[in-house]
Parts: sequence; structure tokens; C-alpha cells
Amino acid sequence: MLALCAAASVSNVYFAQPLLEPLARDFALSDAWAGGIIGATQAGCALALALVVPLGDRWPRKPLLLVQLVLLTLALLAVALAPVRCWLLLGMFSVGLLGTAMTQGLIACAAALAQSAERGRMVGAVQGGVVIGLLLARAVAGLIADAAGWRAVYMVSAGLSAAMLFMLWRSLPAPPTALSSMRYTALLRSMWQLLMTERVLQARGLIGLLMFAAFNVFWSAMALALSAPPYAFSPAGIGAFGLVGAIGAVAAARAGHLADRGWAQMATGVALGLLLLAWWPLGLGLQHLAWLIAGVILLDLGGQAVHVLNQSLIFRLQPEAHSRLVGAYMLFYAAGSGFGAVTSTLVYASAGWSGVCVLGAALSLAALVFWAATAAWTRKRNS
Repeated sequence: MLALCAAASVSNVYFAQPLLEPLARDFALSDAWAGGIIGATQAGCALALALVVPLGDRWPRKPLLLVQLVLLTLALLAVALAPVRCWLLLGMFSVGLLGTAMTQGLIACAAALAQSAERGRMVGAVQGGVVIGLLLARAVAGLIADAAGWRAVYMVSAGLSAAMLFMLWRSLPAPPTALSSMRYTALLRSMWQLLMTERVLQARGLIGLLMFAAFNVFWSAMALALSAPPYAFSPAGIGAFGLVGAIGAVAAARAGHLADRGWAQMATGVALGLLLLAWWPLGLGLQHLAWLIAGVILLDLGGQAVHVLNQSLIFRLQPEAHSRLVGAYMLFYAAGSGFGAVTSTLVYASAGWSGVCVLGAALSLAALVFWAATAAWTRKRNS
């Protein structure tokens, strides 16, 4: 259930990616500025991680999740009814904030409900739902947009969120975690203290930042590249690449088992190597579709395996601070995703698909080099 709800929640953050062309057309945005739609969503993500997600250590998680879900439903309706670009950007910001708060709250809830020996597997299972959700979001958004327009995507999602509200209210157990008595401001300060003092969090966060930047470099520019010649795909065709990426994402969910067995460092190196390798077939993707498909599978397999491994290691640090830990770690995610989304569309406008692939490969190589430089003391801290 948690994996299903996490998939539905996170999908809202990624619906816009295959819809950039019709959104840009309806609101008179250039290719370079179309990345601002994704940037507004990522700004909401960052604010949620800094100010909302830590509340899971202070307030009962189930009521908190239900309130966030009500507000998310309203935000989706606001996007669906947006008449001008300012309303659209504000709605996207709200969807990013509340969709992220829901998703990370569900992951922290799963970690709190799991036994320590199975925490990696549980986190991997829910994170697998997150990955499937964000990848299928592109395919679903494209299909609905082709049939009924991009506004229908957000109307349908609002209805699904209302149904999910009833399901969680009826079925979600209360996690057994003791709640912090800190005031809200002290809770936020403690999250920043975790960022300043936990070296594993710092190292894994920076790896995640670089990985998510590379990941979003591809997915943000992909819609622009595939909607142009030689492919000229419709939103549905562009979104279908989410189904391709799901193959790698399903395999990546198994990475949590490797973390439980003490192989997190080795698996991280392999996953980052796959992430870097993916840019070779992606660079050839405009010559033949088979190269693009192979690159998407490698990109999602490597990137999402790193994400699962990062979270598995971070959740070992302080069990009483799961929400703050996931919030702190995912701040790196938001920064990397926002950077990748904005720079990708700018580079695509000036240097085309080749420039995008060079940027993605450089970020992937930087992540691999940083992992190699920090692997020794990170291994010692988690032994």
C-alpha cells in the first residue's frame, strides 16, 4: 500500500515533463524558459524538504499525511484550471511542495514500520514504487494529454488523490516511532545540525545531488528532443519512454537487499558506472531509437540503485530522526534536480542534444569520482 501511494504521490511532480511542448505553446514560453515549469516544481520540492518533511518527527505521521493529501488535491485542481502562466507556476510550485512532502513522509513511515534488519528491503520496496510512479507518470500524462489535453492530466490526478485519501485513512497503521518534543524551530535547526555533523549524510547527499542532476538533465531535455525531428513524437510517445525506464527501475529496487547484506559501497560504484555508461548510447539516440532505449534503461537502473543505496545507509544513522534525515538528504535531490532541469533546457537551446549528453556525462563522472574519494571513510562509519 505504501509503495502504491508513494507512486501516486510522486507522479504529480513529474507529469509536466512530457507536457512541456503543449504547456509552452499554451502559455507562450520559449524552449529555454520551458524549464522554468520544472524549476518551479523543484523549488516547491526544496521548500517541502526544508520546512515540511521534518514535521514527521514532531507530529503523528498519519494525520500529517492526510492533511498534506487534502492540500495536494487542491493544488492539482489549481494547475488544471490555471488561466495564466503565473497561476500555472504557483500551482506547479504547490504540487512540488505537497507531492514531495507526501512521498518522503511515506518513505519515512515505511522505515519506521520496518525492523532494522529489513529496513533496506522495505525502503527499497517503497522507493521502487516511487520510481515506478515517476516513470509511469510520463507515459500516463502523455496518453491522457493526447486524448483530452494536458489539463485533464491534473484533473484525473486530483480524483486519484481523493481516492488515496480514503485508503490511507482506513488502512494506514500508526508508526511506533516516539515523537520529538522539540519546538518547530528547534526541529528545523536539528536537521541542519545533522547536515553539518553526519559525514555519511554529507557524502551520500552530494553523490545524490550529482546523480539527480544527471538524471534530470536527460528527462528534462528529452521531451524537447523527441518532439522535434527526426522523431516528432506526440506527448503519448514521449511519455512511453517512462515505461522503458521502468525496466531498470524495477531492477534497482533490489539494491536495498544489497545494503542489508553489507554490500552498499560496492553496489554504489557499479551503479554509478552504469550511470556514466548510459550517456554513450543516449548520445547516439537521435540516430537510432534502439540506442535511446538502451540508454534509458541504463540511466534508470544506475541512478535509482544509487538512490536506494543512499537512503538505506542514511536511515541507519539515527532511527528517531528518520523524517529529518530523509528531508536533509532530499534537499540534495531537489538542488540537483532543479539544476539539471534548468541547465538542460538552456544547453539544449544553445548546443542541442550532443551538448545535453556531454553535460550529463560530466555530472555522472563527477559523482563516480566523488564516490571513489569518499568510499573508505563512509564504509568505516557504516561498519
